[in-house]
Amino acid sequence: MTKWSRDTRSPLRDFLRTETASAAALVTAAVAALAWANLAPAAYEALWGTELSVRLGAYGVGLELREWVNSGLMALFFFVVGLEARREFDLGELRERRRTALPLAAGLSGMLLPVLVYLAANAGEPSAAGWGVAMSTDTAFALGMLALLGRRMPPGLRVFILSISVVDDFVALAVVALVYSDRLSVPSLLLALALFAAALLVYAAGVRRGAVFALLAAALWVALLESGIDPVVTGLAMGLIFAAYPAARGELERASDLFRFFREQPTPEHEVTVRRGLASAVSPNERLQRLHHPWTSFVIAPLFALANAGIELGAEQLSRAATSPVTLGILLAFAIGKPLGILGGSLLTTLLSAGRLRPPAGWGAVAVGGVLAGAPFTVSLLIATFAFEGEQLAEAKLGVLAAVLCSFVLGRMLTGVLSLLPPRLRLRALLGRAETIVDLAVPVDPERDHMRGPPTAPVTLVEYGDFECPYCGQAEAVVRELLRDSGDVRYVWRHLPLDDVHPRARSAAEAAEAAAAQNRFWDMHDRLMDHQGALNKTDLVRYAEELGLDIERFRRDLRRRRGAARVAEDVESADLSGVSGTPSFFVNGRRYHGAYDVGALKAAVKEARARAALTS
Repeated sequence: MTKWSRDTRSPLRDFLRTETASAAALVTAAVAALAWANLAPAAYEALWGTELSVRLGAYGVGLELREWVNSGLMALFFFVVGLEARREFDLGELRERRRTALPLAAGLSGMLLPVLVYLAANAGEPSAAGWGVAMSTDTAFALGMLALLGRRMPPGLRVFILSISVVDDFVALAVVALVYSDRLSVPSLLLALALFAAALLVYAAGVRRGAVFALLAAALWVALLESGIDPVVTGLAMGLIFAAYPAARGELERASDLFRFFREQPTPEHEVTVRRGLASAVSPNERLQRLHHPWTSFVIAPLFALANAGIELGAEQLSRAATSPVTLGILLAFAIGKPLGILGGSLLTTLLSAGRLRPPAGWGAVAVGGVLAGAPFTVSLLIATFAFEGEQLAEAKLGVLAAVLCSFVLGRMLTGVLSLLPPRLRLRALLGRAETIVDLAVPVDPERDHMRGPPTAPVTLVEYGDFECPYCGQAEAVVRELLRDSGDVRYVWRHLPLDDVHPRARSAAEAAEAAAAQNRFWDMHDRLMDHQGALNKTDLVRYAEELGLDIERFRRDLRRRRGAARVAEDVESADLSGVSGTPSFFVNGRRYHGAYDVGALKAAVKEARARAALTS
């Protein structure tokens, strides 16, 4: 079996993997906080209650260490949330704006119903003012538990949970700003709005220097702090500024040219130019995510847990929490209200749209997602520190921790029930009937495209490739094995010669088209892929002779470049589909971002086959 794979994960997939791994870091930090608070409670409170001041001349900001974490470092955490939200709107599932309706409805109902449950449990009590604690899902915990419990869950469920979490965080931070902030200072608020408008104008003007935006963000943070609104919302607002877009072929070709200049003259000046050119080829959204995600996931979020999850767990505290409306309200809100709210909002949206809007997964998977979304932590603890003090704060923290544990147990039970269903019913429950977004801009045309496999196969694998690309050569062995083992897959090759790095790729593509004129495309294709290091014109003619082609006709077609128009059409279709590198695969019209080993491709084909069977 070919074991070659290439790291082509999308930022969305990187995000999911990082958040999944960070769940372990969050758990470790929370356990450490509990141990610290119970072994040395005075030291725990003394440290996080220490005041830290930052002064510049006569002006300064003084906050407790815990407040610096909650309102300062957590702004960077929500900056990454804002980046991912913007990417979903630009490139992800939500780029079709009508699809925002369902996660918006599910997210809002998944917040409203838990709040109502909490208010019912705290009716007539002063603690009812802490209803904001019962709202928000913790993305890291939800996706981390999904990785542990849902290896057989469809990929669409991860996207669904992430989309709901985006809505969740937006609303929760709005609640923090409007409900749990101090008295409003209008002049400072107007200054904050002016600073945010300045950031938008600077970005629109094409400025991409991080120092400029860091300075504006710091000023915005201080202005919001002075206005009485918690400045943690600075991060989300700044993250939404930075657009996400695929790397353009023109920018990549320019980066190749710059690198060649550096190769010829390796001077420090050219090194700086090359570095800037390479950076400009990637969207600022993706660069910033890659830069900040490890810090927010493995440093800031665990530090937040360490600063806020510490509570004493004596017999008296546990006994009081068992009857506390705060603890019970939070637990019931997330264990019952959250799943029912998400499932109910999704069902209602599907019914009102007459089935045009559906979740990207089946209803069984949506139920699992609703249960896992009942895992609070980061935002809930943040709001708890604003809404409560003393014993009630400890009771709220216990409710949050209990809800996380309950979410895991209920999720395990529900996935176990789904696994017992008959195969076809289980597939329907997991995959559903939602239409997936089609990323392939130009549909496959059996009359035009070069195709292997049954013409009516339920799964179509399209590859944009380059005959000189070594990665394509390694992927070719994987594709051949996949086609040999799967009799219901049709494979389509489309040309994408990368002229700036592979100077012989275009002539090889035109040679393949010259062979296609004599009905021998695949024979020439295989010969070219097997001899990627020998693609000169004499080599191409030799391959034609070995295949027994009409050599005069082949030479004439090559000389007159009769295949050039066809190759150009494939390149144009690649540009329309956002493809800029090779190999790039599409499975039933959906861009495939996984590794190119046989196991990974077979898994993608298996899911596409199952989905096709359900919708047929």
